[in-house]
Amino acid sequence: MKIRYLGWAGIEIDFEDHTLLIDYIQDTSSILSDVQFPTPLRQGKATAALVTHLHSDHADPVALSVALADGAPVFRPEATPGSGDDLKWTAKAERQFRELKLNTILTTSWEWQEAGPFKIMSGPSVDGLGDPQCCWIVKAGDKCIIHAGDTVNHGYWWALARKAGRIDIAFLPINGAVVELPHLQPPSPYNATMLPEEAAMAAHILGASTVVPIHHTELHRPGIYEEAPNAIERLSAKAAELGIAAHIVERGEWICME
Repeated sequence: MKIRYLGWAGIEIDFEDHTLLIDYIQDTSSILSDVQFPTPLRQGKATAALVTHLHSDHADPVALSVALADGAPVFRPEATPGSGDDLKWTAKAERQFRELKLNTILTTSWEWQEAGPFKIMSGPSVDGLGDPQCCWIVKAGDKCIIHAGDTVNHGYWWALARKAGRIDIAFLPINGAVVELPHLQPPSPYNATMLPEEAAMAAHILGASTVVPIHHTELHRPGIYEEAPNAIERLSAKAAELGIAAHIVERGEWICME
């Protein structure tokens, strides 16, 4: 298994000439960036895509319509209930999934499914802004990884570890963002994604030998979206204390799992 970090929360998994995408985006306007993120190794031939939640920095149906093979499944969480501001962060992706007629499949936590050579399972996550979110456990060959989108810390790590059996790498958010948005008032002063120390501890509970940080460094906007300072250094220090390797990867870099 090889894994490439695609920027922000996106990764691609390569195994036996098959590609699996998680939180793959090309439209980076949602993170107020004009940076071009990498495209998949097999553009137009990806076996499947996994989406942790439908915020536009994690779900890009237009990009998926180009990256995926015809009819390839997009596994996604349930729709956000409600109307108006309840749907502020998910309506765009929902509309594009419908318009592009992608093969979306709603997930059920704790159920294993297969896509090509990949065995996949969604598990619970907790979205800091209140929308449905899941994490993904992926197995291919004798390797296993978990990808946790931009969850806050929660109490499902032990159950996820038991269900996975063994996790080699945990891809976890670390930017501990404090968010103030017009439709979420009064604002919360607490972090809406995991802090670096929480990510290290989650990896420890999961039994992962390595933690790879995602969802960090790209979007610090004082007064609107404030990322935790020195997140990489703090993750590395806490991971070392817990006996876990913190593998810091740059956008476009591959991780080869032997």
